[in-house]
Amino acid sequence: MENEQLSATILQAAFEVSNELGAGFVESVYQKSLLIALMNKGLEAKAEVAIDVEFRGENVGRFYADILVEDKIILELKAVDSFVKQHFAQILNYLKATDLPTGLILNFGKPRLEYRRFDNRFCSTAVLNPRSEV
Repeated sequence: MENEQLSATILQAAFEVSNELGAGFVESVYQKSLLIALMNKGLEAKAEVAIDVEFRGENVGRFYADILVEDKIILELKAVDSFVKQHFAQILNYLKATDLPTGLILNFGKPRLEYRRFDNRFCSTAVLNPRSEV
């Protein structure tokens, strides 16, 4: 499945979760529900996948992706009032560390699902702070 189609299927599952549960639950409830919805669509989805960060061949840290779908797309889930730039920085760092092509940040904290899609080929920190000098 192409990344665009895979992203669309993931978003369809996320909207199903959002529509059925509504806002107000903690992130882990949405994570478990989304895993079920993704698996019901025939997708391989893993939660809390450990991803190591390396610098000059040395492991310098580890983070845990909320969900990894088909070993292609990282999902970062939130249950907040609104996105802040730190949320975007988080998903951009995940993409940079993994070299995966696509990441989705999903916010279940509003009555209607909020999301952003990031493509690793076009991402930069300038997106977060357009006035910064590069």
